Amino acid sequence: MKRLVKWVLGTALALLVIIAGGAYVLPGEAHVERHTVIAATPEQIFAVAGSLKRFNEWSPWAGIDPAATYSYEGSDSGVGQKMSWVSKNPNVGSGTQTITDVKENERVVSTVDFGSQGQAVITLSLAQATGGTGVTWRFDAPLPGILERWAGLMFDNTVGGDFETGLRNLKSVVEKANPPPQ
Repeated sequence: MKRLVKWVLGTALALLVIIAGGAYVLPGEAHVERHTVIAATPEQIFAVAGSLKRFNEWSPWAGIDPAATYSYEGSDSGVGQKMSWVSKNPNVGSGTQTITDVKENERVVSTVDFGSQGQAVITLSLAQATGGTGVTWRFDAPLPGILERWAGLMFDNTVGGDFETGLRNLKSVVEKANPPPQ
């Protein structure tokens, strides 16, 4: 019996060391990035993507909870725009998004605060590309603790799919409003 207890304790200690030690080998930041090309000018895309009041037109999360409530502060464009949302759906949650940096027709940077789930920096970049404008949407979040670092291994699969959906939605909204000349 003593041998079994020692084996169980030894195994538990070894697992704890592997989990804790392994976490510090993992990245300390989550990074997710997706890209698409939209057949439109940077100005046409920025008109939609540069305003938080228009975010839900292309957001991959807006349709998940139609009962979610949104409020807005600040101007309609530029630095300082703030969107807050409240949802009882755990896939949407509650939080705020604040525009912290803008370079018109090139880049929009936001800080997203998910409350107890932490913060992230979201960047949407626009650049000339063959066939229109290249749009890159990226997510960067610190992973300060052991559990966060292990959870960070799943970010690309979970958030990445949402970003792909959001970019498809943005492409659809912009291209529908700005059809190419015939």
